[in-house]
Parts: sequence; structure tokens; C-alpha cells
Amino acid sequence: MQCGVDKQILKQRDTHSADGRDLGCPVLEAQNVHKTYTLGRKPVEVLRGVNLEIRAGEFLAIQGASGAGKSTLLHLFGGLDRPSAGKVMFMGRDLTALSNSDLAGFRNRRVGFVFQAYHLLPELDALENVCLPGRISRRNAMEVKEKAEELLAQVGLRDRMEHRAFELSGGEQQRVAIARALINSPEVIFADEPTGNLDSHTGEEIIELLSSLHSERGATLVIATHDSSVASAAERIVHLLDGVIEAA
Repeated sequence: MQCGVDKQILKQRDTHSADGRDLGCPVLEAQNVHKTYTLGRKPVEVLRGVNLEIRAGEFLAIQGASGAGKSTLLHLFGGLDRPSAGKVMFMGRDLTALSNSDLAGFRNRRVGFVFQAYHLLPELDALENVCLPGRISRRNAMEVKEKAEELLAQVGLRDRMEHRAFELSGGEQQRVAIARALINSPEVIFADEPTGNLDSHTGEEIIELLSSLHSERGATLVIATHDSSVASAAERIVHLLDGVIEAA
């Protein structure tokens, strides 16, 4: 297996999922990643030398309290932001070396995002929201529409496709966001506090849906959460404390 990873390290790791699947080569790596923001004149170091490897097909939860740096780490992995120091690698490619336009293409075609606040466009209906990333990538409009309809049916919204965001419940909006994240068949799906705005019952349904889609599609799934019950659905949990990995 040629993964660009030291073979001795591989021998020391369990490279199988809970159901026995071979998780394959690393798809994402954080190499001594630091991230510092400036608030006024004061620098705030959010991530302090994070090293983390995520394997292809893995379901990983990044757990930590508010302010621990988990959302920041997720955004760096997904190309939404750049580290202040260190490298973020995707399948052996250094994301920190990409131009802004190449990074935008990476976000559109290779990864999918599910956010706590859904981020649906209010002027579009559910179907149009799901189609949007496919249209941006200039795929065939009819093929995109057919796949969006299939995805919305898969997440239980067959009869809600023509409804706009304000006509949908929070759980329904999050299901639209999940379908949108899948429209370009990404290798990695990132979910940042996907149950944060939902009641406990609806939150459980969303996590079950994400878990099911992960199993069916084989995509890598990375969830950032403060909730231990959400994290427990993952195959592996990484704990962040004050910008440092506490346990992996």
C-alpha cells in the first residue's frame, strides 16, 4: 500500500473501521498546524501545533468545548481558511500552496459542508439550493437536477423540494444542507455542529442520517461537536483542548 506514510507508523495504527472496513490511505493531514487571529491589537492563538491524520472512509468526530478550535480546524481541512503556520494536506497535496481560485475549485468539487446555521439561500427553494454547487461546477443542468431530486428523496424531502427555507423546519433545512453537500459526490463531508440548532430528537435523526449516508457512500465524514452523544456515533473521537489535541 503506497500511501506516502511511514510503514512503521501504519503498523501501529488500526486502519479498519468499527465494521471491519479497510479505511485505506490518509485523505487529510494536519502537520504542525497553527492558527492565530488578531482581535483588535491582541493575537489569539486558536490552534497550537495540531498534528492529525484522517484516513479515507473514516467517520471521525472532533470534540471539544466552545473555543477549543474544532471549527477552525474543520475550516482549515476544508479549505475555507488557511493556517498561520504548518501544512494541511489533501491526498498528499498541500492545500496551503494552492491559489485562491484553485482552493475554491477544491471546495466545490472535492469536499462538502454541513453547517450549524444551514446557510441556505432564502430566495431559492430546496431543490435549487441543492443544485447550486453542481451549477457552480458547470455540470450538465439536467443531470444535476435529477441527482438533486434523488438526494432530496433520500433524505426524506421528496414532497418538500419546492419549498423555500422559511417554509421548512430546522431539521428539514439541515437535510437540505446535507443533500447539497453530497451533490458533487465529494470525497470528504464536513459537518460543523450539525445538530447545534436542533432539538435532541431531530438532532439524533440528523446524526443517524449522516451515519447512514457515510456507510452507503463510503465518503470520509468529519464532524465537529461539543456534544458527547453526537461524537459517540463516530468510529474515532479526537479531543481538542485549548487548540491542542488532548487525545486521539
